[in-house]
Amino acid sequence: MSTMELTLLDADGTLRRIPLADAPAFAPPTAPLRSRVVYAAVHVVPQVHGDNTPGAPADIDWDATLAFRRTMWSRGLGVADAMDTAQRNMGLDPAATRELISRTADAAREALADPQFSAVFPAGARVSDLVVAGVNTDQREEHQLSLEEVVEAYVEQLRATEATGAGAVLMASRHLARVATTAAEYEDVYRRVLEAATEPVVLHWLGTAFDPQLEGYFGSTDSEVAADTLLRIIEADPAKIRGVKMSLLDDAAEIAVREKLPAGVRMLTGDDFHFSHLIVGDGTCTTAADGQQVAGEYSDALLGAFAATAPAASAAVQALDAGDPEEARRILDASEELGRHVFSAPTFHYKTGVAFLAWLNGHQKAFTMVGGLHSARSLPHLSRTIELAATTGNLEEPALAAERWHSMLRLAGYEIDAAAATGAAA
Repeated sequence: MSTMELTLLDADGTLRRIPLADAPAFAPPTAPLRSRVVYAAVHVVPQVHGDNTPGAPADIDWDATLAFRRTMWSRGLGVADAMDTAQRNMGLDPAATRELISRTADAAREALADPQFSAVFPAGARVSDLVVAGVNTDQREEHQLSLEEVVEAYVEQLRATEATGAGAVLMASRHLARVATTAAEYEDVYRRVLEAATEPVVLHWLGTAFDPQLEGYFGSTDSEVAADTLLRIIEADPAKIRGVKMSLLDDAAEIAVREKLPAGVRMLTGDDFHFSHLIVGDGTCTTAADGQQVAGEYSDALLGAFAATAPAASAAVQALDAGDPEEARRILDASEELGRHVFSAPTFHYKTGVAFLAWLNGHQKAFTMVGGLHSARSLPHLSRTIELAATTGNLEEPALAAERWHSMLRLAGYEIDAAAATGAAA
């Protein structure tokens, strides 16, 4: 009798093997997910033959890219597109960004009319429920913009995104970070952009671990002071705010802001280090006036980690829907262990791990990224990635993943014997 094994590469260059278990039985949902709102921030798949070298315009494999988004929807997850996971400001140029948002919104519109997805979408769902997309100022090539020009650039992208039907995520702007010097200037810019929004938007606070150029965003390097500015922006017109995505990798800071949000404004965790306990929440429950049970404090989610662990993320919310927070926590704890490695320093190269796992799991035919960023992590780092994916139940097709990984090791000059190359051992 044979069992599968996986050959791994340690930091000192030595090879070792571990058993490779079957994929866990994470079934797709048969009804809309209810307990949490969850968006997976997804990446883009480049053409294998394209000139996706540093500085070149992105050449995207649209079939594979959109198929990946349909996979998210089949798991009951929303898609957050054209954000940092899609290599915004790291290879995804403005023209490709506009086309990506338009194509994803069209795919969402088609999915809403497709009986294949009818079971996982709530009645009356709109395109903006399936996909939200990043709105920024990065179509302007100038390094420095005035505050007025920042507002104009934001509004230009906002109108283009809303025209597709996608929901809008107001991303942190490098242009604004360069020019704004006070909290009042941030408040004024956001007030003016929000006035132009025709639908509620998600605000995005991206920390310096993800983008060092955003240091001092919202007018201070002190996160508590910056949070006060963010809350004033929200409180000035909460009807315009659908939610807040916090990506500071600081769970205490997120909880502090979450506790102060106006009613109806969601906290969408972007904390890829601590999402398990933030999503499951404090476990308390109260009874509302209509007799319905209402969960206690928790965060919804908009996570790059969930692009790499979609089956597990869906299964965890299904467990919450079934009244089993312990099972949800078990599943999410395992995915969080993988996420901590994928998002380890330098954190802004986490996208390499997301694309690597998409390749291992059969969602793209080659391990390639726009801007050549598939080279941003070492072989031992990737080895640890597949090891954690295997041991946490996040390899969707273990035999395929082993075959692809072993071929990568052989290409790098390592001798993998025939048994290991097929994922089997005597």
